[in-house]
Formats: sequence, C-alpha cells, structure tokens
Amino acid sequence: MPQVRVILGSKSDLEACQPIKDTLEEFGVDYDWHISSAHRKPQQTTLLAQNAASEGVKVIIACAGMAAHLPGVIASHTHLPVIGVPLSGSALGGKDALYSIVQMPPGVPVACVAINGSKNAALLAIQILAISQPALAAKMQGFKEAFVKA
Repeated sequence: MPQVRVILGSKSDLEACQPIKDTLEEFGVDYDWHISSAHRKPQQTTLLAQNAASEGVKVIIACAGMAAHLPGVIASHTHLPVIGVPLSGSALGGKDALYSIVQMPPGVPVACVAINGSKNAALLAIQILAISQPALAAKMQGFKEAFVKA
C-alpha cells in the first residue's frame, strides 16, 4: 500500500522527478506514481487527491512547471499534506512555477521545495512519515548523520 502518492503534471517531467523515486526506494517507502495534468485531466486529478487517504496514502508530492496549478488543485481536494515541486522548463526558468506554488491562499496550504527540488520533496515526505514510524525515523537519522559527515 503506497504511503506517498507522486503526481506529475506531464510526461516531460519524468527525468526531473526521478530523484523522488530513487530516494523513496532508498528509504523503502512505498509509493505510487501518476501523470495527471490539472488542466488536461481535471477529473482524474481530483479523484487522485480525493481518494488518496482512503487508499492509505499519507503524503502527496505534486510536480509541475509553468503555471504549476497541480499542487494547489490537489491540496484543495484533500486534507493530506501536499508538497509542491516547481519545475523549470519555461522561459522564466521555473520562477513562474515557484510563485504559483508558494502563493496559495489561506486555507489551501502547500509545502514547497526549490525549483527542481525533487530529492528534497521526497526527503520531506519521509520526514513527515517518520513522525509516526520509528524505523523510518531511525533511517532518516542515519541519513542525516552521514550527510553531515560527508
């Protein structure tokens, strides 16, 4: 059963989001992976958000470039934490995506990592899960200790 749901706005985002898969797998966190545009597949995107909690998902990572409505749309349809990953690829180098994600109105919170910060999105999701999972917390602690020593 997936604990993390990853939703990409487009197939063109696959390479930029590969670190999410790599990091979740490194920590042994189950996830599912979807490509669903907030603009091209709004009903599918809504269902992915609405059904996540009942499917055992605890955290959603949403990756999008340009206008980057995906994380906000998802957050508007779920009570779960949503982490937005703004992606570069536009004429503005991802700043448009960053602003779209961090400027959410009150009541629709979305956490946001750096432009193309997919690895940090996965690490943040793991830290959220680790609050209630001691074994995962121990793995994260080991990762942080090794990171500091490197």
